[in-house]
This record gives sequence, C-alpha cells and structure tokens, in this order.
Amino acid sequence: MANNSYVNKVIYGGTTLIDISDSTVDAAKVLYGYKFYDKSGASKTGSCTFDSDTSDGTASADELLLNETAYVNGNKVTGTMPNNGAISGTISTKAGQYTVPLGYHDGSGKVGISSTEQNKIIAGNIKSGITILGVTGTYSGESATATAVNVTPSVSAQTITPPSGYDYISQVNVSAISYVETDNAQGGKTVTIAGV
Repeated sequence: MANNSYVNKVIYGGTTLIDISDSTVDAAKVLYGYKFYDKSGASKTGSCTFDSDTSDGTASADELLLNETAYVNGNKVTGTMPNNGAISGTISTKAGQYTVPLGYHDGSGKVGISSTEQNKIIAGNIKSGITILGVTGTYSGESATATAVNVTPSVSAQTITPPSGYDYISQVNVSAISYVETDNAQGGKTVTIAGV
C-alpha cells in the first residue's frame, strides 16, 4: 500500500507545478551520500559508487607496481613494487643458489648453470655408469704403461723413477749386497761388503 504522507505532485490553478510520481530514480542511481526524493516523495540517500566500491580492497603499496595507482577503502594507493621484467641469473657451484630479487617478474627470466660449468659436464669427464645432470659418463680411466726396474745397491741414496716411455714402475728388483771374507797376512780376515 502506498505511503500517502509524502507530497509527490503539486497542482496549482489546474496547472501541474511539480510531479515526481513517475520518477524512475533510485538509490543505486544517485551518488553515494547525496539526498534525493523518490516517486513517492520520500527523502532518500544515494548509494552509487560508480561501480567502484573500494571498501573491501586489500591491496597495499608493495603489492602494486612502482608508480601504478589503485583505490583501496576509499584511499588512493601508489605502488612501490619494482618491475624487474625478465631477470636472469646463474649458479657455478654444486651448492650455488640464486637469490630472486623482490618485485615483479614477467615470466621470461631464467636461472641456470653457468656456461663455464656446463662445458665441464661432458661424458668424458664423468665416471662410466654415473649420470650427472642428465649426462652419463664414459670415462673408465687412462691407459698406463708399467715396467720393472733393476737396482744395484749403492752407498749413497737413490731415487728410482720410471724410465722414459713408462707411466709407473710395476716392480723394483734390488740386487743382493755381496759379502766376501778373505784371510790376510796378519792372521785375521778381511771382510769386503760390495757397494757401488
């Protein structure tokens, strides 16, 4: 039932001076906080926020790109987050880490093993049967040539090394030290211990 306590139409001397009975305005079409009268003549308050009710906004300056603006809970907020774009980095040790800087990244940046270290990760540098970062090793050791060496005892120190053309000595043969006793003119014995 219509509320007849409000005046929504005024006729004077047969002439209509004011008529808001056919008004189609409502609170949602009037700016927030502004007063108006609806078609019944009742005083109303507008609720329109231009489709931008920011009262439930939660963004903060560090979540918005640097110098970009937004409105949060009725307040203008200017961004402080750095725009890093396509940021890239490398690591060069087994335990190496790359610290990603704070800010926005456009998704095209990359982090990987440095090219110097990548060049070392080849099959020939990895033990056969071992796989490192997707590369399976083929290295089974270097071939080496050995030889036996004959040594004659000496009264002075000796350093024995492999002869030219050999990688190591497989065996060292040391001759026995000769020991000879002979009678001498004085009636005793002379002992001769050979040495070179």
